Amino acid sequence: MRIKGKKKIGLALSGGGIKAAAFHIGVCLALQEKGFRFAGGTKEEVSSKYISDEKLIQLYVGSSAGAVISSFLASGYSLQAIISAFEKGAEWDLKGLRVEDKFESRLHPISYSDIFSLNGKNWIKLVPNLLKGKSILSGGLEAMVKNGLKINGLVTAKGLERYVRENVWPENTFSSLGVELYIVATQLNHSRKVIFGNFEKTSKIKHIGWANYATISDAVAASASLPPVFAPYGIENEFGKIIYYFDGEIRDTLSTHVAKDQGCDLVIASYSIQPYHYNENMGSLHEYGIPLIFNQALYQVVQQKIEAQISSQDAIDKIYHAIRGYFKQKGLPEEDMNKLLKIIEERADYRPDVDYLYIRPNPHDYEMFFADHFSLNPKILSKIVQTGFRSAINVLRKHDL
Repeated sequence: MRIKGKKKIGLALSGGGIKAAAFHIGVCLALQEKGFRFAGGTKEEVSSKYISDEKLIQLYVGSSAGAVISSFLASGYSLQAIISAFEKGAEWDLKGLRVEDKFESRLHPISYSDIFSLNGKNWIKLVPNLLKGKSILSGGLEAMVKNGLKINGLVTAKGLERYVRENVWPENTFSSLGVELYIVATQLNHSRKVIFGNFEKTSKIKHIGWANYATISDAVAASASLPPVFAPYGIENEFGKIIYYFDGEIRDTLSTHVAKDQGCDLVIASYSIQPYHYNENMGSLHEYGIPLIFNQALYQVVQQKIEAQISSQDAIDKIYHAIRGYFKQKGLPEEDMNKLLKIIEERADYRPDVDYLYIRPNPHDYEMFFADHFSLNPKILSKIVQTGFRSAINVLRKHDL
């Protein structure tokens, strides 16, 4: 793979809690080490500060935790500013990783209270539900749980919405950015994923919705509302109706297609979810209880979806180039070849000029698997940042980037 000749680079960041955010920061540090730059800020700032070059990232796609980091980068904050926002109150030991010592814009410290807001009204509703008499649902344990536990989440993302609105991008509109930012969420009462961004109009194509009615802070809060921890997040649409959304990765795990659909010919994707591979030091997960077994099951499902997506892209790519090679080898009419290739491009939604880089943790990195998803512990986060850095450097080296 060659960077030379690439006209537009996009960065897609997945979810996975604070752990994913730290991993993405490490990945971005590695990209910076290899000469990539992150454009962001107002239109005036972007046009004056960033001269287009071969390694300038100008488009961001984010889901859940990835939506948070994407909004920071798109708003023009440096990696050091982002790190400083997380490290206030605790020192991160980056152990030699090079970051900028000076940065223009400081980002307000982000704390647990910004990430988690108690879902008070729903906790109040819980007691009356438990004290009700006969249930409208019949059955055993499942019916009792459904009838009694009618809270829609332990916490809400309202604090996160307020943090982004007040501290990250006060203009709070996608159109005021000098770069492209797309935030992915999942519609609660539908099977559709919705992509929020600066679109001329709202559209619905099959199982995907493209929406222009959300502010950046609302879109980030909706995308980060991971069930059952976070309650679904409501956003008023263009018709004045409240539509509820939750985690952006429920429907699709990696939305690299968004960057491709918006004209990118190089898409860099970072995701932190990697199932545990047996390690003698740790032993079998059956000894660690329900939470880690559940995480492993979830990770395996997510990994399968990502690998299926990557395999599908690779299969189409191989078919496409095999047809080109066959026609040229046999000396068949180029006009017929182009017609056939055009059919493949349209029906498979394929662009031959697009390259993808996928960055994920090493399967044998058990410390990454066992790390908490929502911890701001500086030692844990420092290790995860380093894991992201190493993971990205290994991928970039393979492609001589």
